[in-house]
Amino acid sequence: MSKTDLNSILIIDDEPNNIIALTEILEDDYTVCAVVDSTEAVETVEEDMPDVILLDVLMPGMDGYDVITSLKSSDKTRNIPVIFITGLDSLDAEAKGFALGAADYISKPFHPAIVKMRVKNQIHLLERLRLLEKENEKIFFDGLTNMYNRRFFDESITRIIKSLSRSKSIISLMMIDIDFFKQYNDTYGHSAGDECIITIADTLRQSIPRADDFVARYGGEEFVVVLPNTNESGACIVAERLLGNVQNCGILHEKSTVADHVTISIGITTGFVEFSHTAEDLIKRADEMLYKSKQSGRNKYSYESF
Repeated sequence: MSKTDLNSILIIDDEPNNIIALTEILEDDYTVCAVVDSTEAVETVEEDMPDVILLDVLMPGMDGYDVITSLKSSDKTRNIPVIFITGLDSLDAEAKGFALGAADYISKPFHPAIVKMRVKNQIHLLERLRLLEKENEKIFFDGLTNMYNRRFFDESITRIIKSLSRSKSIISLMMIDIDFFKQYNDTYGHSAGDECIITIADTLRQSIPRADDFVARYGGEEFVVVLPNTNESGACIVAERLLGNVQNCGILHEKSTVADHVTISIGITTGFVEFSHTAEDLIKRADEMLYKSKQSGRNKYSYESF
């Protein structure tokens, strides 16, 4: 394993002898860096994002308690395990550190086996946490298209509506359906149908560039697009782009009565969000507009405010 593949340890200690001793104990198993000035520690942590921090309690300027308080108050660094280094023989001092968020303690003088084990324990816990986070992320992604799924949409739209309602901001929502998809499946087979859905999903996703906007697979051949802080004209511009980009895919569809290639229909709704609004309100109106697009010829969008 190369050094770049090793977990990283940051030592924050004003005593060079402590840094040397800890580095010698850990350097064969980890990438070890050190900071001697506690006032620079927080900035260094934010830049380097180490896997584990070894933090001395007694330092000039900011002591260890001040440093960990700052680290735990930041969303970026709060989850990095901090192991206190201490020569204090006080249960009260130890309790204070744990109360501030310390993961463990290492006492001076250092015992190499104990140091290695306490650091290794935190690395194992961190790896399990990261694995769990990855597994949790999977529940929000569609297995076929690898785009956001219905569950992500359901949880996100509720949060977005609540947030936008505080300032009575505007939102646009689109429901999208692949035209004559059943006929496509019947003609070309379910494997080709899956490939079609994947291509359309990728096209829709690439056509929604703003960071706050997102598209999710709502179910089957249906998708939903959420456009916070987007008015009617903005939503219609996006809809025109989606229609054009899907047509440009040029996916052959002999059984479509609209075109010789795959197309989509879109229903749009836009409005200023109030506390009384629910996700169902927006979905219902956009779905009504999607139905209108289908009934009036498909391969188009229809719009109505909510």
